[in-house]
Amino acid sequence: MLENTQPGGMNMKMKASFVASLVIILLLTACGAPSATTPSPEDIHSCQGGGMWFPGDPEQLAAMVDSYLADAAKDAEKIKGEPIALIVPHAGYIYSGWVAACAYRQIEGLDYDTVVVIGDTHAGSGTAAIAVWARGAYETPLGAVPVDEEVAAALLAADSRILFDRAGHESEHPVENQIPFLQRVISGDFKVVPIVLHDDSLEVAEVLSQALVEALADRKALIVASTDLAHWPSYDDARASDAAMLAAVETMEPQALLAADREWMGKGIPDLATTMCSKGSVLTAMLAAPQLGANQVTVLKYANSGDVPIGERDRVVGYGAVMFWQGEGNSPTSFVIPTPPGPVAEAIPLTAEDKEELLVMARQTIAHFLETGVFPHFAVTQPSLLQEEGAFVTLNKHGELRGCIGHLISDRPLYLVVQNVAVSAAVADQRFPPVSKEELSDLEIEISVLSPLEQVESVDQIQVGLHGVIIRRGLNQAVYLPQVAPEQGWGREEMLENLCLKAGLSKEAWKKEGTRFYVFTAEVFEEGSTTDRGN
Repeated sequence: MLENTQPGGMNMKMKASFVASLVIILLLTACGAPSATTPSPEDIHSCQGGGMWFPGDPEQLAAMVDSYLADAAKDAEKIKGEPIALIVPHAGYIYSGWVAACAYRQIEGLDYDTVVVIGDTHAGSGTAAIAVWARGAYETPLGAVPVDEEVAAALLAADSRILFDRAGHESEHPVENQIPFLQRVISGDFKVVPIVLHDDSLEVAEVLSQALVEALADRKALIVASTDLAHWPSYDDARASDAAMLAAVETMEPQALLAADREWMGKGIPDLATTMCSKGSVLTAMLAAPQLGANQVTVLKYANSGDVPIGERDRVVGYGAVMFWQGEGNSPTSFVIPTPPGPVAEAIPLTAEDKEELLVMARQTIAHFLETGVFPHFAVTQPSLLQEEGAFVTLNKHGELRGCIGHLISDRPLYLVVQNVAVSAAVADQRFPPVSKEELSDLEIEISVLSPLEQVESVDQIQVGLHGVIIRRGLNQAVYLPQVAPEQGWGREEMLENLCLKAGLSKEAWKKEGTRFYVFTAEVFEEGSTTDRGN
């Protein structure tokens, strides 16, 4: 199961096993028959991201990619034109895979001779401004994709800044994270030219784009620019910056992109580290695509890490899917980044139907995640489920606690919070081993929807049985739901003593100056006899 950390630049851990096939898989993937030459081991770029950015198990990886593609197919029809280049995000699949799928959906079932995948350096290794993996193959858990050595050789001959630099591909996920999607969508065999840029200047992009135009002239080829958008600002700040950068991409004018980058980096937006982490790769695609025939550009999808169930909204990374393509007439309307809904002045009461839907959604989310490693997407329209509220999901098995995780802050839609904490309760509660698919039908699900937190000045204001309580002292904190104290038979003082111990404090810490308390109420409901608990 996945344990996520950061949505843009940190690792995800997942149950994984690497595919230990090198030469045999290369031969089968490349042409279906043995090759006259066998690549040396150092020319095989071994998979580095399996179990981190995407599943290391081939079956689970294929299921995850296919699930994202199936969801993307529901969102929009394919554009009737010839794809020339794509801009695709490269974060951990659980964060950005659903956005990436909206780009790869456009080439599903097509055949290509060569796919050039370009990403800017994130690890900083290597010495070449333009580091090409020029021989052998790039390996993923789904097999090894052979390098188009002829195209790579043409690039190396084009300019002294383009080098075969193996070190320049060490620990670089932007290129590798694109390969599994390509393996699932392209019809037939294809070859890849992996490129990592260690210089994101316009000059270097011009050098590489011209070399690509010449090298790809006689091939059916696709360029993939691998990039995420804004890094680490708030949800709303990211949406504003990302909208400006994507609008600049739509102009097909590299100078417009550079101007937008300068403008938004100059605004002093808190925690904005970059507007686009692979700007050089996008510049290259913008320069090369028109020369290869593209006369249209369409933004297919936008989201950020705050839009997925496990994401937080105070620190996000943006993702965009874009296609440069050749076609007649005007470009279809690009995806418009919607204005986020304003705060709800007063909580909308949950109906019995709302509660039942949340319980079903929690169970289906856990089941889908255990099967595929992917959060399912639900088309939710009820205002009551879209309002921003905190929630806990408690899992019980034969009357005994099996997992309980919550999200206390009212900062995202309720249905997304329920999805997130349902999966977390199943696989991330450190007190228990992860829930297995086989035991899911034995679990009873309980949901507690929380009111906004309110700080109290005195423990005398805490009402046992009505209030859930959070204690905070320094870096230590712990929480009890309202139902915990009555279930344990505790009065206020005994509850506070146990809450202190849960927080890693002394039993008497609740009496000390500087200890803070927050209370909330909870609407608690659980699965009834009519709820389907099947897998």
